[in-house]
Amino acid sequence: MNKDWDESKPIFLQVKEQIEDAVMDDSLKAGDRAPSTNEFASVYQINPATAGKGINELVAEGILLKRRGVGMFVTDEAKEIVIEKRKQTFFEHYMLPLKREARKLRMNEQELIDMLRREGDLDED
Repeated sequence: MNKDWDESKPIFLQVKEQIEDAVMDDSLKAGDRAPSTNEFASVYQINPATAGKGINELVAEGILLKRRGVGMFVTDEAKEIVIEKRKQTFFEHYMLPLKREARKLRMNEQELIDMLRREGDLDED
């Protein structure tokens, strides 16, 4: 996980995103134990309450499960939850502004699709 913090965004959100990224790239799989609040705080030199806030949001979203006295564990549904959440964020942050700009440019749907295809297939990366 990344030790460099982005000053433009709260650290607790970055803690949350790092765990989500680990779920997405299978560094953390369903059933795996996630780093504890204190482990995050110690390794990344942050306040345990800050780490806890990010972790607690993941628990509230069903991505992590708290087992009292044992730790935090990745849920069976975690990866799908993160994918769906990020798809929605992608839609809101990229697709809606793209559509607004396309309207301003009087582009029709086909022109927009053609433009998306111009750089090649997404699977080529």
